[in-house]
Amino acid sequence: MFQGLSAAQAAHRLARDGPNALPGSKPKSIARIMVEVLSEPMFLMLLTAGCIYLALGDRAEALFLLAFVFAVIGTTLAQQRKTQRALESLRDLSAPRALVIRDGIEQRIAGRDVVRGDLLVLHEGDRIAADGLLLDGQLSVDESLLSGEAVPVSKTPIQDVSNNNGVPSNGTASDDKANDALSLEPSAVFAAPGGDGTAFIFASTVVTRGAGIAQVRATATSTAVGRIGEALTHTVEPDSALQRSSRHLVRILGLWALLLAAAQVSLGVLWNGLSFLDSLLSGIALAMSILPEEIPVILTVFLALGAWRISKQQVLTRRMSAVEALGTISVLAVDKTGTLTQNRMAVAELTVADAHFNVDGVPSPTVLPETFHHLTEFAMLATPADPYDPMEQAIQRFGQHWLAGTEHIHDSRVAEIEYPLSGEILAMTRVFSQTDTSQHLLATKGAPEAVMDLCHLPAAQRAAIGAQVGAMAQRGLRVLAVAMGRWQSRDLSPTIGQTRTWPTSQHDFTFTFLGLVGLADPLRADVPAAIAQCRNAGVRLIMMTGDHPITARAIARQAGISERPALLTGADIDALNDAALSARLQQVDLCARLQPAHKLRLVRALQASGEVVAMTGDGVNDAPALKAADVGIAMGARGTDVAREAAALVLLDDDFDRIVDAISQGRRIYDNIENAARFAFAVHVPIIALVLVPTLLAWPVLLLPVHIVLLELLIDPACAIVFEADPPAANLMTRPPRLRTASPFALNNLLQGVVQGLGVALLLLLGNAWLAAAGATPVASRSVVFIALVLSVLLLIWANQRVLKSAPSQSTSSNPWLARIVVATASVLILILALPPLRQLMKLTVPDQLGLITIACLLVLSMIWLTSVRLVRARVMA
Repeated sequence: MFQGLSAAQAAHRLARDGPNALPGSKPKSIARIMVEVLSEPMFLMLLTAGCIYLALGDRAEALFLLAFVFAVIGTTLAQQRKTQRALESLRDLSAPRALVIRDGIEQRIAGRDVVRGDLLVLHEGDRIAADGLLLDGQLSVDESLLSGEAVPVSKTPIQDVSNNNGVPSNGTASDDKANDALSLEPSAVFAAPGGDGTAFIFASTVVTRGAGIAQVRATATSTAVGRIGEALTHTVEPDSALQRSSRHLVRILGLWALLLAAAQVSLGVLWNGLSFLDSLLSGIALAMSILPEEIPVILTVFLALGAWRISKQQVLTRRMSAVEALGTISVLAVDKTGTLTQNRMAVAELTVADAHFNVDGVPSPTVLPETFHHLTEFAMLATPADPYDPMEQAIQRFGQHWLAGTEHIHDSRVAEIEYPLSGEILAMTRVFSQTDTSQHLLATKGAPEAVMDLCHLPAAQRAAIGAQVGAMAQRGLRVLAVAMGRWQSRDLSPTIGQTRTWPTSQHDFTFTFLGLVGLADPLRADVPAAIAQCRNAGVRLIMMTGDHPITARAIARQAGISERPALLTGADIDALNDAALSARLQQVDLCARLQPAHKLRLVRALQASGEVVAMTGDGVNDAPALKAADVGIAMGARGTDVAREAAALVLLDDDFDRIVDAISQGRRIYDNIENAARFAFAVHVPIIALVLVPTLLAWPVLLLPVHIVLLELLIDPACAIVFEADPPAANLMTRPPRLRTASPFALNNLLQGVVQGLGVALLLLLGNAWLAAAGATPVASRSVVFIALVLSVLLLIWANQRVLKSAPSQSTSSNPWLARIVVATASVLILILALPPLRQLMKLTVPDQLGLITIACLLVLSMIWLTSVRLVRARVMA
């Protein structure tokens, strides 16, 4: 009998080793997060602009800008909690309640109180509390969250816990020998998760069948799931290219704003003889015109609205930078189990002699073909009516559907005795009584080799069946053999108080071989079409799974991921250095038998090669790679909490084609950010020119701070709303992904905006000079130039919208905000000119006939200039 630890021993080890739970990382304080956010140049600029507006008395605009700072702080606080919640989910998963033997008595304790040396009592449906060795009993365990392999694996007891080298011997297991091996480090004892016939069990996995007793060998961070938690803690989420490029741009603009504003103040005092206050106001106006506070507005609003649009397609955004990164994805690394497949076993094929029945594509008749009746009937009889094991559930679902209405379903029959799967015989037999109580019906299923051995088949038949099994395995199927038998007991109906004498082994029965049942984790119906769309968009697909290479290759072929025979295994990856691994990844699309560390290394190798990597997954084993990827995508319905918390995006309904929708949205968002950034620079150039040039030429002031504030009230919604709502381009998902180094703030894009703005600025300055020569007053000239500038903003919006035509059934006119911004701009101008108090505040006047003609001419010439630039840009992009 197993005695287990004493209460004193358990308490001592708990105090020495700590609780069986993953340690929590200390979260950052709110004050520290606020300091980190506010130290970013982007937000320093936003705060500076807000303070300038406050100094000028424009509280509404100041509060509008400062509100974005607090919104970003709130978002960052939420994101900081994400990793914390991921680790908390991992701790909850890794520490369920456990049934242990202590002082020879079974007792239920909290999982966090399990210690090394404890004896776990395991039953069907239990979540295992710690890593250990099976000492007694037979188990099937679902290790998919660690190994990625959908099929439960069998566990057989170790015959001797270990010798001094940690290698099993042929002795008999005992509690004393188990305790003697506690000095060994877990790494010296444990194999990787997955694989049949081992004695190793792992924390957080689930017993799907059987019962047994196991000794705990590792707890907390020493477990396999604990090591994943450690990797998750130390994995850093990468910044997006947009974040990096915007920071660089903001630093440059901030420096230029300070230098030019100081020069403007000096020129005003020394060159033009203005008072210091007037020069300071002029310098502030120049700084305001140079500082494009629209950039943080663009980033915040576009990414937030992008996340909202993506959420309407059942994709939850957990990290805003992922919205921008979606458009750059060049490699999509996909997990198999639960991502490409349904993570639910199903019967795929039946084989009886030379007859085959393939479920895929076969319309459901009322019943199966007669040939397969007995095979299905006895497969069901060999399976409990309400099983926990996913393969047995698949058999029952199949039989209930395809044999509905026939006499072959026996839901009410209860087995009189069961012979469980064992290390010696990888098959199980259920025995049923007949009307004659001495007659018994046998139903058996298990590994084909074991069932053939029970049926005592001749060598030729064994070879033929073996070839069928091999062919089914090559198609990625898990194959079970089914047999039937009859047995007559020697002792007729036993009297009350007597027990029937049953054979000690399944080999004592006589069986008839019926056929083979092939099971698979079916491919999701939406996957092939979605993968084809990814390929059309220039996105490379790589499967990364912990499953068997044969199964992985079959799914990869069905999904359309790869037809190439080459693949990488975890062992191959361990044997390669980083350079060799990167080179090998160029030649393979399939990676199998991977551990969490392998997936993480593959993601980093792809990133080091310049790829932008999206990683999909649903298990705990996927969490480190999900967090390290540029875009981690978790399954929301079937995925684990740990995977969801580590990912940047979560597919709420697990539809794989949502990934394609998200990539499309990411590309559209980037295009619109690029257009908005170009517009922001284009519109600021004439503002800068109208502030700086009059100072250099000793002209009267054309733009005052109040004018710039009004312009910003028009420019901000144009950047944040009008461009964001632009529909996607027609070639959005047929062009290759943009480069990782691409940025909407790249010099080429911004120069296009500068060229547009320079043309408009030159025309406005020439118009002002012509009006002055014609004898117009400074107020009249200022009014004409300001009105023309405001209306030029609308022309610049048009000039920077999409050059390529929109997607079918969409056009630029489908953007509802265009008409609204035009109406709003016209309304503001009419109010300012119609109301004397506003005209006085703005220091403007109603234009006369000459002024109106000048405005019309300036707009026509600006239209000609912007159209020419737009046509050149369209030709370059074609």
